[in-house]
Amino acid sequence: MKEGIHPENYRFVVFKDMSNEYAFLGKSTAPAKETIKWEDGNEYPLLKLEISHTSHPFFTGKMQLVDTAGRIDKFKNRYAKFSKK
Repeated sequence: MKEGIHPENYRFVVFKDMSNEYAFLGKSTAPAKETIKWEDGNEYPLLKLEISHTSHPFFTGKMQLVDTAGRIDKFKNRYAKFSKK
């Protein structure tokens, strides 16, 4: 590995899958705006995820539509002007 390019400030954070409320504790350097109280009684920064191994179709074996923030609606609205009238 190259010297001096990897961050040194790893800290414990809680990753939370917002589609099914699954949370796990890990390490990260990503900035977090919120905190959450964890099972051990300590408070950790919270990083929200749209999808994790508990909700991804590859790991669950189920095909499911995860429409976060109305992506399909945004696409339809963006390209509505090109549809035939």
